[in-house]
Amino acid sequence: MSWLVVHTKPRQESEALLQLERQGYEAYLPLLKVESVRRGKYDERLLPLFPRYLFVRACEDGSQSWGPIRYTRGVQRLVSFGHEPALMADSAVEWLRGQEAQQGVQPLFTPGQVVQITQGPFIGLEGVFQMTDGEQRALVLIELLSKPVVLKVAPAQLKRAH
Repeated sequence: MSWLVVHTKPRQESEALLQLERQGYEAYLPLLKVESVRRGKYDERLLPLFPRYLFVRACEDGSQSWGPIRYTRGVQRLVSFGHEPALMADSAVEWLRGQEAQQGVQPLFTPGQVVQITQGPFIGLEGVFQMTDGEQRALVLIELLSKPVVLKVAPAQLKRAH
């Protein structure tokens, strides 16, 4: 068995997945858990691993037509090379599923990364991100009066320094 590669419209991966499954196709959209800040709040989100792409199982016995896939809501086109659709091996999709199952959250900041405080009394000050604590706070090492000080701030109050 193999999988067709489907190119979706911008930010329409989930809609295309839903519509394809409603039509009876087996479809797969690999997702990645990512920490982010939205509207000033810390959040964990699921984002497509390959933005604008998903996979649909190809029935090689010809029992299911590929034509309706092209006209599905959210789908831009089938990826192809010339007149032949791009096919992905079943083993590659199974490997992706295995990786997705054992993944953790992709952190917003990594330890040792230089960050800048964007709100509060220390606005504009740069520091080194240390870690997050269990209370949804980030521990940032700053230099204050020539001494290293650990500061607790909300991740929404930080951005990557240039």
